[in-house]
Amino acid sequence: MAVRPLPGQASGADARPGRETGPGTVWGPGMADRRRAPRARLQGHLAAPLPRQSELMLVTDLDGTLLEGTVPTRRRIYRWLASQRHRVLQVFSTGRDMRSVARLLATEAALGLHPPHLVIGDVGCTVACGASLTPLPLALEPIEALWRGRAEKVLPLLALVPGLSAEPLSTDRRLAYGIDPLRLDTGRLAAIEAHGVDCLVSGDKYLDVLPAGVNKGSTLLGLLEWLELDPARVVTAGDSLNDLAMFETGLQSVMVGNAEPGLVRALPGLTRTYRARAHGCMGILEGLRHFGFGHLLDGLP
Repeated sequence: MAVRPLPGQASGADARPGRETGPGTVWGPGMADRRRAPRARLQGHLAAPLPRQSELMLVTDLDGTLLEGTVPTRRRIYRWLASQRHRVLQVFSTGRDMRSVARLLATEAALGLHPPHLVIGDVGCTVACGASLTPLPLALEPIEALWRGRAEKVLPLLALVPGLSAEPLSTDRRLAYGIDPLRLDTGRLAAIEAHGVDCLVSGDKYLDVLPAGVNKGSTLLGLLEWLELDPARVVTAGDSLNDLAMFETGLQSVMVGNAEPGLVRALPGLTRTYRARAHGCMGILEGLRHFGFGHLLDGLP
C-alpha cells in the first residue's frame, strides 16, 4: 500500500517566489540557476569529481537490489562499478539515512563496493555527496522548508496508530517507522496526510512519513536538472514500493525479479519499466542489456 502524489504534482518549493523548477521536482535549479551552469554549481558542493562525459547514470536502490546476490556475484558487480566510474555516474537511491549508508559502505568495502558519486537517501528527503556523505545545501533548503513544522503536527496522531514501532527509526526530514503489517491500521493514514505529508508503506516493513511531494522520483528529477543530463542515459533499478515513484518518472527502469508483490501489481501502468527475471544485482545487469547498455558490461570481471 502506498499513499503519495504522482511525481508531476506541484510542490511547495515550486510555489516559492522567483523559483520555477521542472515538472515533479522540489529542488531543481530555478531560472537564475539555469543561467549559471547548474552542473558546475552542483560539482562545487561535491568532494569528488563527477564523470566528464557520462554514458550512463545508474540509479540503484540498495536493499533487495544492488545488495541482493551471492557474495561472489556482488564482488564481481562491485568491481565492475569501480572500473566504470569514468563513464557511469553512480547514484544510490535508498530509504537508509546517511549514518546507515556509511555503515553499509564500511561493511561492503571488503567486497569491493566503492562510494557512489551521489546518494539519494531517506526515501528522497536527502541528497548527499557520495564521497563524504555530506548532504547538499541545494537540496536541503527546499526539502526542509516543506518539512518544517510537520513532525510536531503528525507525531501525536502517529502515536495512536497501532502496528508502529514505539519510536521513529529516523527523523531526518521525515519520520520512518518499523511496522507490524498485521496490526497496522492503514485507514488512519489519510487523516495524517491532511497535515501536508505523504505516507508510504513498503516491504511490509516500514512506514515513511514524508513532506508532501517528496519521494525518490521527485528528488531524482531535481538531480537530473542540476546534472544537465540527457534522461535517455538514465536507468533506475529497485524492488520495493518506495521505488515506484522512480518508475513513475518515465525514466528507463528495472524492476528486479525479487520485487515485492505491491510493486509488481503496478507494472502494467509503467510503460518504460522492464521486469527482470534475475534477482537483485543480476537483475540490474539484465535490465542494462535490455535498454541497450550491454556494451558497458563487456569484460565484466
